[in-house]
Amino acid sequence: MLGTGRAWLFANPGQTVTVEQATRFQALLERRARGEPIAYVLGRREFWSLSLLVTPDVLIPRPETERLVQAVLDYVPADAAWRVADLGTGSGAVALAIALERPQCEVHATEVSPAALHVATRNFEALAPGRIHLHGGSWLEPLVGRFRVIVSNPPYVAAGDPHLAEGDCRFEPRVALTAGPDGLAAIRRIVRDALPVLEPGGLLALEHGFDQGAAVRALLKESGYRRIRTLKDLEGKDRVTTGQIENS
Repeated sequence: MLGTGRAWLFANPGQTVTVEQATRFQALLERRARGEPIAYVLGRREFWSLSLLVTPDVLIPRPETERLVQAVLDYVPADAAWRVADLGTGSGAVALAIALERPQCEVHATEVSPAALHVATRNFEALAPGRIHLHGGSWLEPLVGRFRVIVSNPPYVAAGDPHLAEGDCRFEPRVALTAGPDGLAAIRRIVRDALPVLEPGGLLALEHGFDQGAAVRALLKESGYRRIRTLKDLEGKDRVTTGQIENS
């Protein structure tokens, strides 16, 4: 709010603030007192050592999603020049992390929400200008051509889940959280639609709920994916499932 760092504040303990600054600070305190996530109050969230702009129009990037990024990086060689698609990019966190870690790759990101597109655009321009192709539209619909990697952190919470009325979820966009009665509607669609779009040997990587690993593995197997595996997050819970298609 003051545009200074912690060190400056310690070095200038007698500094006074203006009435406008005090009023703004009080408004921020009141928002936090109502339970609004600190990321929305401050307008920033760190992810993969990146400081991202976040607003109530996008899901707050979470540490668990860094496992999704790592799963992709473990598959993509450092010098690969592959096409990668991030579906439902939101703030752009996943696309940015991949684009910056694998600079030779051609990274595309899709997002259906106009408000979220605006947030992603600002993050892309600030952190990786000209590096990511952003498309407005649902999942794979706006994309053309084939991809070696398709990655997504889609909504995966069941519509009636009681956690939606708790914590940060109360303030996050419901469309970015819920996907049908069992939470798997978006994942089902991505699993189905990605199959003909992936290049031979290509990877599909999906984040999901801690109790959905078996269900997602079954969906991938039924659709013809191979080398299916589920990866755990830092709490030891199922969090990311990947599958590949056969080489032709």
